[in-house]
Amino acid sequence: MNQQFKNKQILLTSRPVGLPTEQNFEFKEIPVANTQDGQVVVRTLYLSVDPYMRGRMSDAKSYIPPFQLNEVIAGGIVGEIVESKSDLYKVGDKVIGMLGWQLYNTVDAKTVTKIDESIAPVSAYLSVLGLTGLTAYFGLLDIGQPKEGETVVVSGAAGSVGMFVGQIAKIKGARVVGIAGTDAKCEYLKKELGIDAVINYKTAKNLGQALEEACPNGVDVYFDNVGGSISDAVMNLLNDYARIPLCGAISSYNSTDGDMGPRIQTRLIKTRSLIKGFVLSDYSARQSEGLQELGKWLTEGKLKYEETIVDGFDNVIEAFLQLFQGANLGKMLVKVSDSE
Repeated sequence: MNQQFKNKQILLTSRPVGLPTEQNFEFKEIPVANTQDGQVVVRTLYLSVDPYMRGRMSDAKSYIPPFQLNEVIAGGIVGEIVESKSDLYKVGDKVIGMLGWQLYNTVDAKTVTKIDESIAPVSAYLSVLGLTGLTAYFGLLDIGQPKEGETVVVSGAAGSVGMFVGQIAKIKGARVVGIAGTDAKCEYLKKELGIDAVINYKTAKNLGQALEEACPNGVDVYFDNVGGSISDAVMNLLNDYARIPLCGAISSYNSTDGDMGPRIQTRLIKTRSLIKGFVLSDYSARQSEGLQELGKWLTEGKLKYEETIVDGFDNVIEAFLQLFQGANLGKMLVKVSDSE
């Protein structure tokens, strides 16, 4: 038992029905495990909360195993090495990994990756240079394959993935239409990111009509982050040979009634469109390629990113729940501690 640090973790104690509540989780104080040869102790600096985690809280078959009850929840974490028994890292090194939601993680040194603070602040490795930036990069370019002059529509366009999809599509010369849920987000997309047309789906009197006006030449690529009625409306505007990277369906993650909607098969057949679901792990062998391109665009000023940061480990659950209220502009992070 390591007496030098005081630890706290978050457990999943029951499986949510519908929207999770704080009663599904438990904060628990535990000792920090002693380091063995080849291990390091990582102090959490920033912790990522992501919509996909909702799926792992249900005991259902998926592309990734569910969280186990009464065990620590795991997710993306940027941290600082505070103790090392490995030749790979020294105290003070900053690393990223899929680690437990806790103040300190004692792990095999090979399970974390060193990050370069000279390229970007450490938090960026959980967004533009991390899971969300890479998801946008591979989903859009590998599946969507936007061409110059084509129309790309992005739902959840001000979110942690959608924000980068729109910008990368612009880099590739496409015309981009972003869909978001507040006027402030729409203004940010248009003024700060240069998105060509924006739609506030919550205030549009007729979403289908608003989309038709924003996409007079139809839709060539639809990057789908939300599913639901928004996606139903976009499907009506698909051009021949349209491509649909299916990244998320946050509109239905907490549904208890099933996710019913129009049948899209006929539309896909008539337009010969491609729809393909994907997850980032599909591209694990190519992540260095994605990071190189994203880093290049970032240093060239072609990519901007925003973070919504909640302070304090005790507010992790609140930050996670805010995802389903659309409270975040860009990546939602929890700042757990400062670097020493």
